[in-house]
Amino acid sequence: MDKTGIIILAAGNSSRLGRPKQLLPFQGKTLLAHLATEALAADLAPAVVVTGAYHTELLDALNGLVVRVVYNPRWESGMASGIVVGMMEALVSAPDLKAVMVAVCDQPYITAELFRSMISIHADPGKGIVACTYGGTLGTPVLFSGRYFAELSALSGEGGAKQLVRRFAGDVAMVPFPKGEIDIDTEEDFKQLVNDSNG
Repeated sequence: MDKTGIIILAAGNSSRLGRPKQLLPFQGKTLLAHLATEALAADLAPAVVVTGAYHTELLDALNGLVVRVVYNPRWESGMASGIVVGMMEALVSAPDLKAVMVAVCDQPYITAELFRSMISIHADPGKGIVACTYGGTLGTPVLFSGRYFAELSALSGEGGAKQLVRRFAGDVAMVPFPKGEIDIDTEEDFKQLVNDSNG
């Protein structure tokens, strides 16, 4: 199988939540540790975690997981800068990388199975981008083949990988991920998540 890595964006300051969403507990792990664990279970390597606002706290949460952590000094400028920093780290540690995923840690229902299905769709030649579809939109996680590494490495602005998904819409394959629209931005979102998972 072609070597596929992952960039986990975990740099934000969770301003609407008021505490680091990356460290919220869910099913016995923090959201960040859950995502990293699922990525590793899907054999995504290197697994690069991009930190920012809560760098030191996140290091503790990743203890024991085989991930590469890189700090984004420009985290306040938005997701694009995190992807650029993550790509640099991924390509330095794995020059033979053939594809890379971009994922965010506030989607609690991401699984290794989802990652594997994205990889198998990508293995079917044709499309260079595999995006998840939910709630009437295309979004993360997103897989990019190597032909997009230059674009990923040159992203700017507040938007993230979605810029490329829109720009190269004709090269996008889709994977249904209905629970992808569940993300955590506020305390209400988190309470709802806990209630749903307990129910």
